[in-house]
Amino acid sequence: MAEIHDLFVTRIYRAESIAPAKLNREVENVALLLAAEDTVGLKWCEKHGYPGYTSYDSLNDLPWRFPEFERLVKYIDKHAMAYAKELHWDLRGTKPVCDSLWVNVMPEGGSHTSHIHPNAVISGTYYVAVPEGAGPIVYEDPRLAMMMAAPPRKKNVPESFKSHVNFRPQVGTLMLWESWLRHEVPLNRAEGNRISVSFNYCLG
Repeated sequence: MAEIHDLFVTRIYRAESIAPAKLNREVENVALLLAAEDTVGLKWCEKHGYPGYTSYDSLNDLPWRFPEFERLVKYIDKHAMAYAKELHWDLRGTKPVCDSLWVNVMPEGGSHTSHIHPNAVISGTYYVAVPEGAGPIVYEDPRLAMMMAAPPRKKNVPESFKSHVNFRPQVGTLMLWESWLRHEVPLNRAEGNRISVSFNYCLG
């Protein structure tokens, strides 16, 4: 009698409508303001070929500068703790603490290549504006580089067997994942800006 054991689970956390619609609109307004006025961030985007705008390298204190982001972080904090419990972490008196947070305003034609988030334990994105046709977030099987001669999978395999898995967010969607998990944002084919807030959590 044979047994199959499913091991080494990779857990992705998704929640919907985590913040009030009014707060979401306020965050969107601030994001568009930054995309127009953050000259340091815009120069960084131009230098590095980043389509649209991100405050990633220019403003590392958004929750301190803007009460809208401070309130948003409080909503995300609750989910980060819930996710840590789902991961069965022994926190030993610590808790997930938002270490960095930045805005992304991605126009039509923008994308974000595959990457990870070093020096963090939980990373995530909150979706502020998702125009019709905007691309998903795509997660990569962390074992992919070690599969070498493994045969390709059949087309209609269950989600847990896929090498890449797409999640299509809506306005108000929160996605959390462990920071070592490689992910990407494919080409935005939608008319209009795909606006999101990304962040990292460490233990503190």
